[in-house]
Amino acid sequence: MRSTLPATGCGTYSGKGCAPASERVDLTRPSFSDSTKITNPLFPISRLHSALLLGHVDDKPFRTETTLLPGTRTVTWNGEQIPVLVSQYMAYLDGRLEEVALDRYAQADDGSIWYLGEDVFDYRNGAIAITEGTWLAGREGPAAMIMPADPKVADVYRTENAPGIVFEEVTVTSVGKTVVGPRGPVEGGMIAAELHTDGTTEDKVFAPGYGEFRTAGGGDLEALALAVPTDALQGPMPAELASLAESAEGVLEAARIAEWDGATATVTRMNAAWKTLSAGDPPPMIAARLSEVLAALTRSIEAHKPARTAQKAIDVTQSVLDLELRYRPPAEIDGARFYLWTQQLRVHAAAKDLAGVTGDVAVLEWIRDRIAHTLDAAGRSEIDSRLRALRTATDARNLPAAADHAARMGARLRGLIDG
Repeated sequence: MRSTLPATGCGTYSGKGCAPASERVDLTRPSFSDSTKITNPLFPISRLHSALLLGHVDDKPFRTETTLLPGTRTVTWNGEQIPVLVSQYMAYLDGRLEEVALDRYAQADDGSIWYLGEDVFDYRNGAIAITEGTWLAGREGPAAMIMPADPKVADVYRTENAPGIVFEEVTVTSVGKTVVGPRGPVEGGMIAAELHTDGTTEDKVFAPGYGEFRTAGGGDLEALALAVPTDALQGPMPAELASLAESAEGVLEAARIAEWDGATATVTRMNAAWKTLSAGDPPPMIAARLSEVLAALTRSIEAHKPARTAQKAIDVTQSVLDLELRYRPPAEIDGARFYLWTQQLRVHAAAKDLAGVTGDVAVLEWIRDRIAHTLDAAGRSEIDSRLRALRTATDARNLPAAADHAARMGARLRGLIDG
């Protein structure tokens, strides 16, 4: 006879709205014999090395980067040591760091995927403000099913199940659907309604090869724009894409010295390159954002606005790197993103934006965890030392010193990566 988990009470504020225990599929006690080999197509976290989601929250641009971190960790639950994979979730609102979460996942022997906890860090003005929502299986509550092995309509399961800390209950509303993905229709999708602690619900969409890729509710939207390896392409990267990245960096430097003739000529070439690339049907959400920020860059150059030009050059580079993710290994893109954030820090420092600089340091510290395994021991030690010096300068509110540390660290990282 299979053992079962206790059916804890409803975790909404009112204590109402949850499905009866008889409808739940997450009450059978899971066993884990090969927990980090995740094969469930609707939650392929072991293959989803890097994913980008775009959207809007409170009418502001929203961006999340989800990265599978190298190695495994261990969680003790029900007296069992369970190896887990850890995924790093980083969310940005209007270009500023909003939230970071470290999520722990494992696959049970029946093919269901379980969520064994998360460390949550919510940022305000660049600093950690609260860690509400942090939980660990076996400490605050039980593990939670994040995806059944073979979901069926009307299945109910709790993706977070520590009432008073975190709570979400999902009801499957449709399976076998063809849904709109980053590159077109995706078959075998699943749609679910998610109940939250406050009693509200939102729709979520899952699809093979992507996992969760669309959340909508209350007028906000978070949708998957690109995932690798699912959306990776074979063959060399288009020359126009490489040219866009190099040109954006050139415009950034031109803005710093107000060299407008050169910036104007460069952005003209950038618009021509993007016209060629956009004809090749790039991922639509990234394409829309790149078109928007490239147009803004062009206008800022025409108006001879140095600070705005520098910022828009960084925004363009960010979207270009998103497109390059289809052709280059995720760790390479993260290395380039690390460098880009050193330049963002310099822009914020020039504007005397302490909150911006503080947040940029945090971003660099988190991206460091994505790329550390690509460096040798000496390289890791050097970057860590430089990050500490940058953090010290920022904590001391010495923005010129922080900008100098960032510039030197960015250049050094490029040297370490290029060998």
